[in-house]
Amino acid sequence: MALKPHERPFVDRRYHTEDLPDLPQRDYRIPASGWIEAPANLLTLGDDLREPVEYKRRIGRYLLWRAGPPVGEARYLAVREDLGAEFRFDLHGKTGDGLGADARRHQRFRTWKESLSHAPEPGLEECDGPHPVR
Repeated sequence: MALKPHERPFVDRRYHTEDLPDLPQRDYRIPASGWIEAPANLLTLGDDLREPVEYKRRIGRYLLWRAGPPVGEARYLAVREDLGAEFRFDLHGKTGDGLGADARRHQRFRTWKESLSHAPEPGLEECDGPHPVR
């Protein structure tokens, strides 16, 4: 039987960016301190909430991290794999606020996450159609 997410132990293993798993892990959690290339602001993301920062999953080219519970006072940070961009979402109960990769403010976590998965490749500009062009 799988452990509840908050009951899963943090691992001591250290991960390089390319080694972080695509999906959430069912039997352990990865702390921000376990990511070798972690930016400093990720390591302190949960300090004022008094919550540890844990890795959640990949969304497109972004690595999603959370400090706090899935519903309530929490903070998410999406860091692009090349460390070239990051986006924060502050959750307050079931709604929140954050600037998405689409340069729009989002109050819903779902639409904020969708902006990450639809973000254009670095160095590419949006065209009139659905695909970026060089």
